[in-house]
Amino acid sequence: MAPDDADAEPRSTSTPPVPLTTIAREWGRIGTIGFGGPPAHISLLRELCVVDRGWISDEDFEHAIAATNLLPGPASTQLAIFCAWRLRRTLGGLVGGFMFIVPGLVFILLLSVLFLRSHPPHWVSGIAAGFGAAVPAVALQAAAGLVPGSWRGLSASENGPRVRWVLYVVAGGAAAATIGPFLVVVLLGCGLIELIVRSWPSAAPTERTSMLLPFLLPAVMMVGGLGAVAWVAFKVGALSFGGGFVIVPLMQADAVHHYHWMTGGQFLNAVALGQITPGPVVQTVSAVGYAAGGIGAALLAAVVAFAPSFAFILAGARQFERLRTNVRAQSFLRGSGPAAIGAIAGSAIPLGLALSHVWQVGVLGLAAVWLLALRRGVVSALLAAGFLGLLAAFAGLPVLA
Repeated sequence: MAPDDADAEPRSTSTPPVPLTTIAREWGRIGTIGFGGPPAHISLLRELCVVDRGWISDEDFEHAIAATNLLPGPASTQLAIFCAWRLRRTLGGLVGGFMFIVPGLVFILLLSVLFLRSHPPHWVSGIAAGFGAAVPAVALQAAAGLVPGSWRGLSASENGPRVRWVLYVVAGGAAAATIGPFLVVVLLGCGLIELIVRSWPSAAPTERTSMLLPFLLPAVMMVGGLGAVAWVAFKVGALSFGGGFVIVPLMQADAVHHYHWMTGGQFLNAVALGQITPGPVVQTVSAVGYAAGGIGAALLAAVVAFAPSFAFILAGARQFERLRTNVRAQSFLRGSGPAAIGAIAGSAIPLGLALSHVWQVGVLGLAAVWLLALRRGVVSALLAAGFLGLLAAFAGLPVLA
């Protein structure tokens, strides 16, 4: 199937449609075993849809990856929804997306009840403190992994784009380290600046005005209670560019400093839970919701955070080829992408400052060596850190956040 034909029919009329039960089973399987974040999800989806079943061509799958990376929110979740949409349109997208998300959501809710309750057992606090100690290193590793691909996309013959790339990275890092609640404004601003630099002469006045509308969003829903949970989740799901980990500084400022739903140490635990469970990293917002108001708030946070991904795909999947080749969308990403990389790296500063005990600094150092020098996996780093935290608890070291 050629890329331009992707909008016509998901599958040939002579081929029986894929049963919804098959979509539910296969997408649920990926959601259950998808440890390792987006790279693992993309690999599993490609193996299923392209290699094993031949439901989607390799070219169309690559184009879908490119298009979802242009959208805000969790790209691997959007890719899972899109692949299911290609098989059974709206109903397929709903079923596939739901089954992809639910296993990780169940895991993280169960772990939230264990690790984030008011008075967990001493050994549980030790494991949680170990998990949290490694999180700043995970943030640095996530940012480092994004740098090569972003830098390679720049023109080697022009200094301007490279200078702006560095400035966007610095701006994102500084925002994440200092003004967490307004990080989304910086991400949008960097994207809009790059868009204006590349296309301002050809932009119509109405388009120039519309470019400023996203700056009005932070004034919306500045309320408490479930409204605040919904607002935080909405920012995570609809206004975050650059991958799952860019949501961390957004959530930390709100959950810890603005609404005081959790301590800095508890937030580190929540981020770690999002890393060691299968499914998208955005599930972390459910742990934050649980801390804010229990299971009901956690489910609300999950629904609000993932709703934009369903809306983007179900309403716009037909336009994916047009989006992938859209010059303005690419220009916006050239600005917001580097800023997101800087934000992910910058988040390591407030995350590191949230560590409560001296022994955690040692665990952080070991995690940094494991992830950055030896280039080993995130899940293994977090599990090892948790084990060291357990040993610290048994040794009588302080572990409470």
